[in-house]
Amino acid sequence: MITNLIKSIFRVFSSFGFACIILLFMLLLTFLGTLEQVDYGIYDIQQKYFNSVVVSYTLANRVPILLPGGGLLMVLLSLNLLCGGMVRIKKRWSRAGILVVHSGIALLLLSGFITYAFSNEGYLTLYENQQSDKFQSYYIWEICVKETTDDGSVREHIIPGELFESASNEMPVTFHSSELPFAIRVNRYMRNSQALPKGPMFEVDVPVVDGYFLQDTAAAKEAERNVPGAYIQLIEKANSRKHEAILWGLQEYAYAQKIDRRPWAIDLRPKSWTLPFTVVLDKFTRELHPRTTIAKVFSSDITKIEDGISQRIEITMNEPLRHRGYTLFQASWGPSNAKPNDPLYSTFAVVKNPADRFPIAACTIIGVGLLIHFSQKLIRYIRRERGLTAITSVAND
Repeated sequence: MITNLIKSIFRVFSSFGFACIILLFMLLLTFLGTLEQVDYGIYDIQQKYFNSVVVSYTLANRVPILLPGGGLLMVLLSLNLLCGGMVRIKKRWSRAGILVVHSGIALLLLSGFITYAFSNEGYLTLYENQQSDKFQSYYIWEICVKETTDDGSVREHIIPGELFESASNEMPVTFHSSELPFAIRVNRYMRNSQALPKGPMFEVDVPVVDGYFLQDTAAAKEAERNVPGAYIQLIEKANSRKHEAILWGLQEYAYAQKIDRRPWAIDLRPKSWTLPFTVVLDKFTRELHPRTTIAKVFSSDITKIEDGISQRIEITMNEPLRHRGYTLFQASWGPSNAKPNDPLYSTFAVVKNPADRFPIAACTIIGVGLLIHFSQKLIRYIRRERGLTAITSVAND
């Protein structure tokens, strides 16, 4: 009985009809996500529709409907391809092309999973003669606690954003660590906010800390434009003393407090990653369209320093730097209102994707498979036509 049940489940997952249902749901998610881009940015749409297991969609602003998310559909499509397109399919020479095509599609799905699970994406901004080996995330934020050790070095303790983004007045989030002499309580987190001074002529319904308060603002359509903020408390473990503070994404200096006779700095910042090499911006060049401030061409002359070895490289809009799994694209520049002699900065989009080259290989495999399949079809057609011609000739004789 169990064997028959397993066979029935296998037939369902490997069936052509199941694949059609998955593709129809993917088409529906693409349609709904495209419609919602009127009000939301691409990042939020990707998170809601294509990186999720389940999607909650409200029909006519009244009726909630649960739909399978893009992540779940991709898993089911991979399972369908494995069961039906590679295991169940009859292994014949006449179907060699189809098997090759299915292998290419499987590689394409694998590259999507690797990109989702292991890739990092951010940006690096430099003025001329500046250098850095770190790049920052566009969307992901974290709380960083810095301490100065006895040998003078700085040690960082990181609280990832996904752990405190849900913090609110009703449900604050508290973090404890045996390495810290205090606990950190996030009383409220705002995805987009403004830090404003509190004047005597008006009242606010949020706490005021050192003369400033955070104003919660609507999230920007482009997620990278959001500037988060948080109300936090540092609670000393020795005496339960509390220190109120405001963290804001654009604050110039980190919040500083001396606890347990040691200085501590707490900052709300974009998540960052370290490059295996250092980038120095030597010169930024831009060419404007005549009588406008719109850039026609812009490029950056950089020096890549790795293991003490320097290499001069030019990065343009269509010629990125690819090295050790990282790709640096010329993304933008600024400030946009810079005068002729004002210093300019160059911004590079930085992507680390272990599956960067997988789609090219997958498309090549798919192309080879289609070539084999249609060549076999053509050969069979020619042979059949020749046979019909021969039969007709014999009949006429």
